Amino acid sequence: MPPKIRELISQLESAGFTNHGGKGSYRKFRHKNGVNIVISGKAGADAKHYQVREVNSALKKVTKNA
Repeated sequence: MPPKIRELISQLESAGFTNHGGKGSYRKFRHKNGVNIVISGKAGADAKHYQVREVNSALKKVTKNA
């Protein structure tokens, strides 16, 4: 079963990303290291496979730069 959008957001926030708003169901997250990611969809919706892949990639970039 795929994770929910809220779970991806929780992972990003726990890694130090901050929400910088967005338009509609889009949310922009930034990290102090300069890594940006945009997540779309309602919080209760299932995440798409490409969203999970993008979040994992962003988390790797943050941990690699730390």
